[in-house]
Amino acid sequence: MPREDVMKWLRTQFMPHIWCPGCGHGIIMHAILRALSSLGKNQDEVVISSGIGCSSRMPGYIDACTLHTAHGRSLAFATGVKLSNPKLTVIDVMGDGDCSAIGGNHFIHACRRNIGVCAIVMNNNIYGMTGGQASPTTPEGAFASTAPYGAVDPAFDICKLAIGAGATFVARATIAQPQMCESLIKKGIDHDGFAVIEIMTHCHTQFGRKNKRSKPMDNFNYFKDGSVLKAKADAMPPEELRGKIVIGELHRADGVEYTDRYQSVIEKARG
Repeated sequence: MPREDVMKWLRTQFMPHIWCPGCGHGIIMHAILRALSSLGKNQDEVVISSGIGCSSRMPGYIDACTLHTAHGRSLAFATGVKLSNPKLTVIDVMGDGDCSAIGGNHFIHACRRNIGVCAIVMNNNIYGMTGGQASPTTPEGAFASTAPYGAVDPAFDICKLAIGAGATFVARATIAQPQMCESLIKKGIDHDGFAVIEIMTHCHTQFGRKNKRSKPMDNFNYFKDGSVLKAKADAMPPEELRGKIVIGELHRADGVEYTDRYQSVIEKARG
């Protein structure tokens, strides 16, 4: 792909970005931009919303129609945008805390409605921007500023949560598979319904320093060595899968997209 096809999506006037050197969010943003460019999307017809957090600063760097909203509320804004103009391509970028803690209620209802929004959840297992507090995805036993003796809460599996709540496309990759990230994002954007792509990334500054993964490459290698494709994982016993990250397309189902369902109500009301 020509460099200029990706560069046109960047607001270079806002560079340098705020992310720490080596942060995986840059890999994810590049995958999003490549996906949008590859799909031939028009910048004026793409809306990217976000809440609050390191990952949520991403729309500020993307030259499209962007919304930087309240903490945990980005999916509510994205839902409003999609309902007002269903022809728009709407992407919502979130962190794991933004999605599954304060935004958890909006997340499960977006899943059950099956609205045509592509939700990209950047899961670094921590609240990176606000001090390194444990999030709903912090692994049991991992250290955080609010868990100095190790996290005791069971962690959410965001993909299982999405499937259980009714999302019709669910996938996972890690920053160690950038081409897979791009491919899954393209599928999620094209999907006629609510798509959830969880991308496992890292915060070596807040999470890594406390958990023996203080360098960016420590985390990259952790994801590379710990990832298992779904097709292989399906044939593995549970004890061998313990601690592994299952990647790939995890779930796809048919369902009526929410704006189509809502339009049918409008037509009935009109008589």
